[in-house]
Amino acid sequence: MNQEILIEMRNIYKSFPGVQALSDVNITVYKGEILAIVGENGAGKSTLMKILAGIYQKDSGKIIFKGKEINPQTPHEAQSLGISMIHQEFNLAPNLDIATNIFLGKEPKKGKLIKIFDYKKAFYESQKLLEIIGLDLPSDTLVRNLTVAQQQIVEIAKALASKSEIIIMDEPTSALAGKEVEKLFEIARNLKNQGVSIIFITHRLEEVFQIAERIIVLRDGKKVGELPADKERYNEVIRLMVGRDLRVIPKPETEKGDIVLEVKNLSSNKIHNISFYLKKGEVLGIAGLVGAGRTEIVRAIFGADPKTKGEIYLEGKKVDIRTPKDAVKLGIGLVPEDRKLQGLILNMAIYENISLASLPFLFPNYIIKAEKEYKLANHFVEKLKIRTPSIFQKVLNLSGGNQQKVVLSKWLALNPKVLILDEPTRGIDVGAKAEIHSLIGELAKQGIGIILISSELPEILALSDRVLIISKGRITAELPKENISQETIMQYAVI
Repeated sequence: MNQEILIEMRNIYKSFPGVQALSDVNITVYKGEILAIVGENGAGKSTLMKILAGIYQKDSGKIIFKGKEINPQTPHEAQSLGISMIHQEFNLAPNLDIATNIFLGKEPKKGKLIKIFDYKKAFYESQKLLEIIGLDLPSDTLVRNLTVAQQQIVEIAKALASKSEIIIMDEPTSALAGKEVEKLFEIARNLKNQGVSIIFITHRLEEVFQIAERIIVLRDGKKVGELPADKERYNEVIRLMVGRDLRVIPKPETEKGDIVLEVKNLSSNKIHNISFYLKKGEVLGIAGLVGAGRTEIVRAIFGADPKTKGEIYLEGKKVDIRTPKDAVKLGIGLVPEDRKLQGLILNMAIYENISLASLPFLFPNYIIKAEKEYKLANHFVEKLKIRTPSIFQKVLNLSGGNQQKVVLSKWLALNPKVLILDEPTRGIDVGAKAEIHSLIGELAKQGIGIILISSELPEILALSDRVLIISKGRITAELPKENISQETIMQYAVI
């Protein structure tokens, strides 16, 4: 590894109301390296990187870039210095084409008296960038027509157009499938070989050991370790992150009751003749590749997407679910794949989000009593160990894992008969994952029927009693717990 120091962050402190986000953090980034920064949700990873990228301002400390102290006040200022950040939620204009997106805010101009956007030059330069990073598409393609993986590559091209020497990637693989992840890693390695430094933030530790050379571990806003990305140090990294050993604990055996949910020949534009049953106290796993139709199945059951045909039975009685409101009334809850867009109202307080689904049942006369809401919220904050200064904290200020616990609390407050969990541990840290795994076992023990969708096969294997495997919108296999392996799932997932 090239030992030329590119950037140092020294003694960085940052606080928010009621929270000390960073305390005396020191990191060094070398030229042409891939550095991973890991830690639980709320450990301070994104806050530290947002300070470097000019999104937040530090309370104290120094940033030394190429031997000179810098203090970027805006993302634009950081980019002008050569520091870019690619966020988990992309900053792209979907109705503009690739070339315009790449040069947005730094458009090449032409003309002597009146300067106008030189689109021809932007198209030419962006086409060269796309060739460098391996996206075989014309630069006049609208961004809204790109896949998530292609949009990710456009974000990288934007960073390169700013002549970035440091590219921060925040959860870059959270919405990518296997081959797309490999392509992203190939691009990252090529950039490294060209002298670009990459800071990689992720919750997927197995990826850290694939791509990074060095790992920095944060916990509770402090740097607690720095070590080489050696696969044999996996358990050590987890111990540093959470202060204890963790693994996916298999769900304990639970007593199965009667069939609580039955689906017959359910079809929509993307799924075909889906039939299965779910018993009380059972965890039914749904596995398959990204885009196979897993989410579409549960959205159709929940009334979020229209179905073209099919029947749904709850506790033996045929039900007509046309909207999510119908599903909620029947005692069906859905923790969605995208908690920020579909599971939470980010600008509302924790207590308001937790009571949201159960308001008609809590207050049938439409008179809301704040004390009752507060009591409910405090119960779940304590039960699910939601880390927050108070129930009045806005949900947008919570870490990803704590936001997910708020979504879970919202549905548990409803006392559901069926709980659908779509990627419940995506984008959360290993500690919060372990807590949610334990909670799933506890809920099944209480007799709730659970449908679990997960792209993490160890999670499916450890927590499911049975597994449905989906490919191209159809069920290709139904396997009992005893006959499930990662290899078997993949065989049926690619049919």
